[in-house]
Amino acid sequence: MTNTQPTLVFIPCFSGAPWSVDQLAPYGDLPVRTLRLPEGVADMEDYADHVAVAVADLDDYVLVGDSFGANIALALAVRQPAGLRALVMSGGFAADPVSSAPWKALMRTMGKLRGPLYRQMVLRAHAHRLASPFDGEGQTPWNAAHSRKLFLDNTPASSFGARVVAALNADYVAALPRVQVPTLIITPEHDELIGEEAATIMREGIPDSREVVLPRTGHMFRFSHPATYAGVVRTFLAETVTDAMPGHAAR
Repeated sequence: MTNTQPTLVFIPCFSGAPWSVDQLAPYGDLPVRTLRLPEGVADMEDYADHVAVAVADLDDYVLVGDSFGANIALALAVRQPAGLRALVMSGGFAADPVSSAPWKALMRTMGKLRGPLYRQMVLRAHAHRLASPFDGEGQTPWNAAHSRKLFLDNTPASSFGARVVAALNADYVAALPRVQVPTLIITPEHDELIGEEAATIMREGIPDSREVVLPRTGHMFRFSHPATYAGVVRTFLAETVTDAMPGHAAR
């Protein structure tokens, strides 16, 4: 019998770091693949090209993108690539969710800082915006210090700045109806970085989409609540891509 389980392809957040073994473990025997984001890339279409190359050998896959990675997954999904079975986006956006002109200008300035200013000022400020009051309640308790270390370990200042440019310039709102696969939007209860409207825009624009709000979670919920996060994804796959789950007959 042919194995029809699609490969779950996990696309990283703004840090660029691949999903960890602990974050992938709750998916059990499902085939999974993750990748690291390329460095110094300042255009969302180039990130989508990078993922397209990474899945070129797959005939059947699901894109799972978190935060910045959700926008990358969306950028690829609107191309309607062959083999894409479903789309999962968490804490993501179709277009830059920052509406404040002063804050946009500040982000661009932060993206140009290097050395100690990047490590001590930019990353502390960014980690503060990523934090939520629920980060310590998950399966892997998280805090702002963990977020800062994630970026210190994985994100050169030049890549941080390039990704700021990519995020500020990305706009796939008009292209949302071109997503023609079942889509899950996972939204944390508390997210000061992205906000509620971003998920609403995607849910209303993508024809076959649903949103699940995870209570008592924040923007870093795939780090702090990996089992909870995976449970929502697995349920979605069982309901929409039925042969993607063990125990379901192949088509």
